Amino acid sequence: MTEQETLGYDFDKAEPKWQARWDNARAFAADDHPAADKPKYYVLEMFPYPSGQLHMGHVRNYALGDVVARYKRARGFSVMHPMGWDAFGLPAENAARERGVHPGQWTLDNIAAMRGTLQRLGFSLDWDREIATCLPEYYGHQQKLFLDMWRKGLVERRESAVNWDPVDNTVLANEQVVDGRGWRSGALIEKKRLSQWFLKITDFAAPLLEGLEKLDRWPARVRVMQERWIGRSEGARVRFALHAPPKGFDVDQDSVEVFTTRPDTLFGMSFVAIAADHPLATKIAQGNDSARAFIEECQRLGTSEEAIEAAEKRGFDTGLRVSNPFAPDETVPVWIANFVLMEYGTGAVFGCPCGDQRDLDFARKYDLPVRPVILPPGQEESGFTVGKTAITGEGTLINSGFLDGLDTAEGKRKAIERLEAMGIGRSVVNWRLRDWGISRQRYWGCPIRLCIVSPAVQCRCLTISCRSSCRMM
Repeated sequence: MTEQETLGYDFDKAEPKWQARWDNARAFAADDHPAADKPKYYVLEMFPYPSGQLHMGHVRNYALGDVVARYKRARGFSVMHPMGWDAFGLPAENAARERGVHPGQWTLDNIAAMRGTLQRLGFSLDWDREIATCLPEYYGHQQKLFLDMWRKGLVERRESAVNWDPVDNTVLANEQVVDGRGWRSGALIEKKRLSQWFLKITDFAAPLLEGLEKLDRWPARVRVMQERWIGRSEGARVRFALHAPPKGFDVDQDSVEVFTTRPDTLFGMSFVAIAADHPLATKIAQGNDSARAFIEECQRLGTSEEAIEAAEKRGFDTGLRVSNPFAPDETVPVWIANFVLMEYGTGAVFGCPCGDQRDLDFARKYDLPVRPVILPPGQEESGFTVGKTAITGEGTLINSGFLDGLDTAEGKRKAIERLEAMGIGRSVVNWRLRDWGISRQRYWGCPIRLCIVSPAVQCRCLTISCRSSCRMM
């Protein structure tokens, strides 16, 4: 006897027999119009990427979903349990190039192999509803949705900083940059500005935040995480007047605008920092080899806040100076810094070492002044100095002219009022949330027809060429 027969179950005979019975009876086909006594239920697991082989992770994932689908059927539900394939992407293109075949053929061959394996596993899937994201029947709907959103003003095209892999010649997500190198090629990543499509989700930042209050069945920690991700912050935009640049600088602007959540600490300002891809930094680098080298170094950091936060805080003194708006006789230096993001606020910040740990560390490193302007509760003003730790909590303002004696909240209000009266600042609300950049593949990805979005542009897909099966028309 075989081992299977000894165990009392012959897999090789039983499984094909019952799977054939299920197929012939269309046991798992979902009814478009089920009877009134059969409520609808939808079960969908994440579509697999068609790499060619299933592994035990796939088995675990789809077995769990299958348990739910079968349980609901047994309870009288009309269950829709489909399967599809997340079939576009750079890995498929790279694998096809290595094998000298078209990515479409490589992908479809893999789908056929993996479909057969899933069917042998006997999952209760409705194969009549199978889809693949690389087929026009699917991505035509993506293109239509894109156009609908574009016509409603929810999509726009603009330049943005991206992680660029110079070997794979493509944009990488932040998660694909490991220690400053591409996860696949190992090449040093460059930060480049490229024309990108964006979904304007920041237009909905306020209602997204308000909507969290209605998610009473969500765990509190998840709602807090979402609230921080949306990241509402109140502050001010302030223009700092630029002083005449040193000899050799060709700067055609008279001020630097910053966003700050702490206008109450302006009297403690000891520097202004701009992003490496700030227009002023770009202008300076055109005539300064050292500035250009520093900017190139910053561009290898990647674009994520996590990567920037983990990196050593470094800067380059541009030689430019700006005036403190509340103390015009005082000037502070302008630095290019590797911790400032162009995508947040204005791409420029002012540094108050007393009230921000990052600013304090930067000031200590480059021997910049640290003026105490926040007095913690219970401390005496006389002889008070800032040690190794910045004062990030509430306190009383000191050494701050007309703001002396005010608490943090009142100090912010008074500072903004004064900036607005001076005509150099205004109150604003800023968000940590970013518009969703749609990263484009080199070729193997859903095509966006520029000739449809902009009729003046000749037909030219972002995936190199239009496909004859394009459904944008």
